Amino acid sequence: MNDFLIVGAGISGLTLAWSLHRRGARVRILEAGTTAGGKIRSRLTDGYLSDAGPNSLLDRGEGLSRLIDALDLRGHAVEANPLAQRRYVTRAGRMIALPASPLAFLRTPLFSLRAKLRLLSEPWRGHAETDESVASFVRRRLGPEFLDWAVDPFVSGVYAGDPERLSVRAATGRIYALEAEAGSLFRGALRRARQGRASGPVPQGRLISFRGGVGELPAALASALGSALATNTPVTALRRTDRHWVAETSKGIESGSTLILATPAFVAAELLEPFDLDLATRLRAVEYPGVVSLALGFAREQIRHPLDGFGLLIPRREGCETLGVLFSSTLFPGRAPAGHVLLTAFIGGARNPGAPAHEDAALVARVVQDLQPLLGVIGTPAFSAVNRWPQAIPQYTVGHLERMAMIEQGLAALPDIHAAANWHGGVAVGDCINNALALAERLVPTEAPHGEV
Repeated sequence: MNDFLIVGAGISGLTLAWSLHRRGARVRILEAGTTAGGKIRSRLTDGYLSDAGPNSLLDRGEGLSRLIDALDLRGHAVEANPLAQRRYVTRAGRMIALPASPLAFLRTPLFSLRAKLRLLSEPWRGHAETDESVASFVRRRLGPEFLDWAVDPFVSGVYAGDPERLSVRAATGRIYALEAEAGSLFRGALRRARQGRASGPVPQGRLISFRGGVGELPAALASALGSALATNTPVTALRRTDRHWVAETSKGIESGSTLILATPAFVAAELLEPFDLDLATRLRAVEYPGVVSLALGFAREQIRHPLDGFGLLIPRREGCETLGVLFSSTLFPGRAPAGHVLLTAFIGGARNPGAPAHEDAALVARVVQDLQPLLGVIGTPAFSAVNRWPQAIPQYTVGHLERMAMIEQGLAALPDIHAAANWHGGVAVGDCINNALALAERLVPTEAPHGEV
């Protein structure tokens, strides 16, 4: 009998299984797909090393750093090019670097003088008593230009979402916390600066990957778990006996004293519907728009732009379907053959849900057409790889925190069951890792000596 039965081997499930296993627990983790890692996948084709999902990781010295050291991956890690600090946004068809200092902000053409002057009134803007959308929050505190040309593309880059629908408290909690703590974003940022705490919407840390791509991390976790991990093993139904949970799979029966669902919310809903219809309904309310990731390789002379940055975000008001593009071969070494460059573009999301249904050639042509006037693209790509995610990123829409509280109540009413997935607690890989490690600590407080698995 297993102590823990985990359904789903994305980064949350793998991290949780690894941590429980190294604490001496008997763990069985079941994955429906052919490989573990969920949307974290890396592939080397024709000299191009591409990531189908997350393209980088933020090492803040927390759970991710611990995994890297325990899995002996530190020697494989590569830090992003310092140019990654420069991030471009388009306005009126022109690429503009996001200002990285007060002086740069004063000089940037990204925002009008009127928009910059409006910021002087931010400390005296009122605050909402109830949850509101990211768009409503930003308009109220900073004005419409900051929504259109900064926050909208940021939200597209993280969630592929619609700021008119995303919850400011759930989706951009670090920004909302500044208002909640000090009544003002500026006052909150100054207070945190005096306390030595990070105040920006993006956590500080080192942007990293691995020599073989981000996929090296789940591959190492899967290797450490060995026979405890079963792939190609979809769970078709769950049963509860007097003492344990039973999972019915295509390969037979698996059981465990405690069940952990590390699956997307809609998969958890299907499995839990026989036990609690209301709980399943709330889980299905978490939306997952489709996203397509396109790896595009070009000869260096086909791109006029120097590609001297992290990448480019394209606000909705620009009228492009492409959400943004990463300059992948600038960010990390070994991403393209000599004399070539690799771009990773994204299309789809909450405001373009039909994108994944298009043919590969049409998607590549659309992205190249969007990027041609911005990056000076000449001709067609020498290499392309299209990765479809029909249900990609969970959307933390208005009311998300209240919905999560109700889901937690529903799970608590069932015996010995927990959830570990990116539909609550943060969508970033680092958040998933931290949440999984924290859950392992609650379930089995005593850890084995460092390095044992």
